[in-house]
Amino acid sequence: MFLGTYQNKIDDKNRMAIPSRFRDQLGGKCMLTKGFDECLYIYTMEDFEQMAAKIAALPQSDADFREFIRDFFGNSELCDLDAQGRIRIPQNLREYARITKDLITTGAMDKVEIWSAEAKADFDMAKKMKDTKFTDKLKEYGI
Repeated sequence: MFLGTYQNKIDDKNRMAIPSRFRDQLGGKCMLTKGFDECLYIYTMEDFEQMAAKIAALPQSDADFREFIRDFFGNSELCDLDAQGRIRIPQNLREYARITKDLITTGAMDKVEIWSAEAKADFDMAKKMKDTKFTDKLKEYGI
C-alpha cells in the first residue's frame, strides 16, 4: 500500500526521483499513465496487470469505454527506475498534468499520484468547497 506525501521536482532531463519508500514497493519497474483530476498514476506491474484484466472484461461495444481504453493504454508508459530511482516523464504526460518543475508525489493506496504543485493546489482549493457534500457521501457508505 502506498502511503505518504512528498515534495520533489522534475529535472532538466524530465526525470523525477521516486521517493525511496515508494521505490521499494515498485521493484525497479512501473507503469506510468494519466490519472484523473490532472495527475499521473504510477502502478506496480502487478497492479497495472490487474487493472488491465478488469478493463478487458468490460464490454467494448460501448463507445465511451473504447475511448477510455485508447486514452488509458495509449498514454501508459513502461518505466524502468534508473540507479538513482528516477523515471522519465514523457512530454504528453507532463502536458496533461501541467508539470513544469515542482511536484507533489502522494501515496493513494494501490498507486502513486504525481501532481504538479500548481495543479494540486488548485484541486485542493476546489475540493474544500465540496467538503460538506463529500462528508454526506461518506455517511451514506458508513464511513
